[in-house]
Amino acid sequence: QVQLVESGGGLVQAGGSLRLSCAASGPTFRSNHMGWFRQAPGKERDFVALISASGAITDYGDSVKGRFTISRDNAKNTVYLEMNSLNPEDTAVYYCAARITGRGSWYSTGGYDYWGQGTQVTVSS
Repeated sequence: QVQLVESGGGLVQAGGSLRLSCAASGPTFRSNHMGWFRQAPGKERDFVALISASGAITDYGDSVKGRFTISRDNAKNTVYLEMNSLNPEDTAVYYCAARITGRGSWYSTGGYDYWGQGTQVTVSS
């Protein structure tokens, strides 16, 4: 069983920055690939970023490339999402997810087995 708790969301002006954190419980964190997704009101949950278990592999959704950075600290069982140059289109609930079984694509929600409760990010214009 893996529990994920996101934090760091809030209200920020356009052009600003936020750093999200996702604290994971369980002994297998350093073996798990991790991802961030986001969901705006009335929209599907979309892929934002992924990071491999070792941190050697990262990838991003097209809309956040060059602005967001995913990282992890396996000693602290935590994954981060650094978000810069935020714009109102980034407003959403951001979810952290753990990929355990390896089934499905790690670019889609079906590729992840555990999810956090989400943290709200609101960007004002």
